[in-house]
Amino acid sequence: MVAIGRITGIWRYPVKSMAGQRITAAEVGTLGLHADRTWAVRDLENNATTSAKRLAGLLLCTARYVKPPPPEAGPGHAPEVIVGLPDGREFSSSDPGIHAALSSYLDRDVELRALPPVEDKGQYRGTMAGAADLHAYFGLDDDEPLPDLSMFPVKKLAELSRYITPVGSYVDAYPVHVITEQTLRTMTGLAPDSDFDVRRFRPTILVDAPQGAEYPETDWCGGTLFAPAAEITPLLPTVRCVMPSHAQPDLDRDRRITRTIAAHTRHCLGVYGTVTRTGHLREGDPLRFRPRERSRIASTAGAGAATVKRLLMKAGTAAITRGVAATRR
Repeated sequence: MVAIGRITGIWRYPVKSMAGQRITAAEVGTLGLHADRTWAVRDLENNATTSAKRLAGLLLCTARYVKPPPPEAGPGHAPEVIVGLPDGREFSSSDPGIHAALSSYLDRDVELRALPPVEDKGQYRGTMAGAADLHAYFGLDDDEPLPDLSMFPVKKLAELSRYITPVGSYVDAYPVHVITEQTLRTMTGLAPDSDFDVRRFRPTILVDAPQGAEYPETDWCGGTLFAPAAEITPLLPTVRCVMPSHAQPDLDRDRRITRTIAAHTRHCLGVYGTVTRTGHLREGDPLRFRPRERSRIASTAGAGAATVKRLLMKAGTAAITRGVAATRR
């Protein structure tokens, strides 16, 4: 086990795809940071939870809790939140007028919805994305190849094929997202005219890893990060969609952000992870790292599994596209 750095930032996002709140400390559990994303915007026409992948204007909205979230905050228990629109108006989640205000601003019939109970799985379902949707999500032209998603475990791919977000959460895939200051500096060096502000990437925690490589967190996948009172297991690189390129408060739209990530890191920046020991995290916490021990046989088996998953992903994408096309005829 080695010391690798310290936590220099922690963010909680009361509403999915809206601006986050930087906090100094938080409890962490199996669903990630306590009270993270207990609200989201629901597209009424599609009858599904939506995000800034489809409605970029959400990133220009702010969200904050009225009071510190209570211990029971989570699925089925969303604390009152205040949503701020770019024109300065604010609405409480308890105000019936918030739905009309969001719909007018987004030019789409939407509602603010609380995180449903875990047993209400129907609320986590949504429509499948077609090839055109996927290209738009990743900020790609129609003739550009989609990112390789074969790094995702088969179980996770199966879950995300059935639900818009994992059941019990409004995150996209995994409850924790880690990024390092070193990675952001590396990207700035590759595109000095672009602003790789950490807020564009919506991490759970920002880490300063001074002895790391250009992208230190990618070397942590499969190992364990030890904070004084919690443990996190980074699992796989975070596949970036078009969202970091969109405008946010004090950040202009910049498509070069997505282009630079695609060109130099195969669409990935930061890492997804899970909480393997619940507890709490604090800004300034020192972090130690223990890599996963893998035998040569396990490494070979892992390479073979990745090849199989690439084939499955190609077949799955084709099937999704055909299914959407059939429903539109």
